[in-house]
Amino acid sequence: MQTTNMIAGTAGLLVQPDARGVPDSFKETFNFLQGNGVYEEGMMHFLKELKSTIWTHYDAFIADAQALCAIFMLIFFAIKSYEMISGDKRLEIMPLLRPFGLSMVILWWPVFTRLVAFPAEIVENRTSALFEGSQQDINALRLQRAKLMTDVADALFKVQAETEVAAREADSWYEHAWESVKSSVKEGFSQVWNPVVEMRNRLQIGLQLLATSLLETLAIWILRISVYVIFTVQIIFSTILIILGPFSVAISILPAFRDSFSTWIARFISVNLYSGIGFLVMYVASLFQHYALEAEISRYTELLGSTGPDIEKLGWFASNGVLSFGMVIITFIIGALTMFTVPSISTWIVSTSGVSSAASAMGSGAGTMGSMASKAIGG
Repeated sequence: MQTTNMIAGTAGLLVQPDARGVPDSFKETFNFLQGNGVYEEGMMHFLKELKSTIWTHYDAFIADAQALCAIFMLIFFAIKSYEMISGDKRLEIMPLLRPFGLSMVILWWPVFTRLVAFPAEIVENRTSALFEGSQQDINALRLQRAKLMTDVADALFKVQAETEVAAREADSWYEHAWESVKSSVKEGFSQVWNPVVEMRNRLQIGLQLLATSLLETLAIWILRISVYVIFTVQIIFSTILIILGPFSVAISILPAFRDSFSTWIARFISVNLYSGIGFLVMYVASLFQHYALEAEISRYTELLGSTGPDIEKLGWFASNGVLSFGMVIITFIIGALTMFTVPSISTWIVSTSGVSSAASAMGSGAGTMGSMASKAIGG
């Protein structure tokens, strides 16, 4: 009874943390260890600036494409002239103007690419505004949850220390009781003492804290890597399309490759939609994260209690193996898996198969390299 009062008295010193009262020192430490958000602001800003920087290399093959365009125009006019001389075709003005229009596209290539990418930029700006608006609440809940997890761990550590002290005191008393009282008294004491020993064994939380930290870090980095991969793929694909796009325009002058220019436009729009769709997917995923964070915060708050920790619930919580309810971890994994559907979703809006095939090939290649690396490490 004395031990129980001692545990309850010390635990009563812990109060429920204020949702808005997370100390600045804790915020700085937490942001230093896990980044200043679910998705680090520095990395997202870097990806945005990287896209703007790489797109400035649009003129790498402009001169070569212009030379090919001149050659293909001569071939095109020779074919049309022969058809009209032979009588197979009548004189038509509009088809003859098409090569000049394509040549103007190459001459004004940076303006043309910006014009084609403009609708996708509108979608990106709207969806990124939705996403950024939700992240302020998500980050506040994330900090609150992390503070509550720390408080729960501290409560478990204190209860564990108190049970160890009680165990040492009870051992000495138990040895004295063994010599001075009857076995019936010993059996009665065992019924009181065994739950204390069981509680002490269930509150060995050192490894549990390590497992919880590893799981949460792994889940959030899987989510971040999936986001970074999609945005990086979008930058790489769009850059390649911009740099090599003039060749598609030039070769489309020839009748045999007439559709190459329209195919390029479809693929370029589809790739530029990656970022807008990605922000939209991240926004939807943030709604799940918001619910999971609030649910876990309410449960951690219930563990700590208003007057002190609930010892029984803490014991059962510690016996789960990890000091987490798992809902936030699952939402991170779901968000990561959903991000890899962005290339397929973009093809729903602008139908094109080349981009999805390239993304699938890249994923297969990454999986092959990963398996080879794991085999090499295992060997």
